[in-house]
Amino acid sequence: MNGTDRALDFILHTQWSTLPNAVRHQAKRCLLDSLGALIAGTQTPVAQMMAAFALEQFAGCEATILAGGQRASAVGAVLANGFAANALDIDDGYRLIKGHPGACVLPPLLALSESGADVCGESFLTAFVVGYEVGIRAGLIRHALYATYHASGSWGAIAGAAAAGKLLRLDAHTLRHALGTAEYHAPIAPMMKGIDVPSMGKDGIGWGAMVALSSLLMARRGFTGVAPLFSESPNPDWIQSLGEQYEILNLYFKPYACCRWAQPAIAAAIHIAQNHHIAACDIARIEVRTFSAAVRLSRAHPRNTEEAQYNLAYPVAAALIDGELGPRQVLPPRLADRTVLDLADRIVVVVAPEYDALFPQQAIADVELVTHDGQVFAANHAQAQWEPPNTPSDDELEQKFHWLVAPVLGAERAAHLAAAIWDFERVESVRAFIQQCVKGHHHD
Repeated sequence: MNGTDRALDFILHTQWSTLPNAVRHQAKRCLLDSLGALIAGTQTPVAQMMAAFALEQFAGCEATILAGGQRASAVGAVLANGFAANALDIDDGYRLIKGHPGACVLPPLLALSESGADVCGESFLTAFVVGYEVGIRAGLIRHALYATYHASGSWGAIAGAAAAGKLLRLDAHTLRHALGTAEYHAPIAPMMKGIDVPSMGKDGIGWGAMVALSSLLMARRGFTGVAPLFSESPNPDWIQSLGEQYEILNLYFKPYACCRWAQPAIAAAIHIAQNHHIAACDIARIEVRTFSAAVRLSRAHPRNTEEAQYNLAYPVAAALIDGELGPRQVLPPRLADRTVLDLADRIVVVVAPEYDALFPQQAIADVELVTHDGQVFAANHAQAQWEPPNTPSDDELEQKFHWLVAPVLGAERAAHLAAAIWDFERVESVRAFIQQCVKGHHHD
């Protein structure tokens, strides 16, 4: 059985009842985290812009754009929700592919749960797991075959197509063409250009999610695709391990709304400040030593949300002053706060060659903090918070969900959604659940 046949076999035959208990539980954790990021992301300028664009250019009533509740075509809703899912850069990730599987997989599944026959929670979660597992392998292969580091959408389109194909119960022939079409039309987005000059294109996820669903719908009409990349895998174990080794268990989660590469420095700086009771106004200088990709992040004053997220100095300063880095810190008016910007200007960043050698398997930073009275404090070899195997507890993930969702939908609605997700395999109608993710909608 070649690599593509093996991937197709996994997609077609994975069943909820045969998934390990740890994988089933992790699927619900990932749904909680990805949906929280998506709902909170709807507050950003890019999400609002893309919602308006989808309504104008992809008119229809098949699926919901969260959290405003507008209706668009299924492809239009996926486009808008895909941009929202990664808009805050607070969604889950997988270290070796330097990207975000959940945000690529969730939007196509949401749209399909409304635009066709009713979908139950068990089917949704099974497809969700399939999307993660296939998508992570596609990311490994994509990065191995291309010298340029491509954004998440480049392999995320394949992840979304695999998940959506599973949900629609496509046959192997149609699914093969859907995956090949998704691979061929995926955004081949050079990620470091988006680091050097941040833009609303972000990680290519909005476009990748749209390609995922479009490819599926095209394949159902008979559109033919290239041979999917799974048979090109330079490491046969990546594909042969499908159904035996579940990479969904090896994700990191993000406590902060910014690039993961800045988060080791944030964790170290907060650790120093809390352990030694140092207030932001006491800090004269901060030096960060880290891997060169992180040093590529800007230290300029951010003019918009994207520049705040693909930054190293601003997130460290804002987190030190506010004790958090979430939607409030990466949206106006906080971006222009003089106190935060003054502290950011006191941050110096240098390359640590020894940490370059460990990246991307590990992302590490040293931080040295100097106070105005000359005291020096250091935290060395720091990793980002919630890095595997030290991922968040269920309670911590739920607290993050409430923190993100309550400002958009209200505390009561956030609690209702969280409770439903922990019991999601018993949800009879995902369509009805999606309506609970809309502002102003009241459940019975």
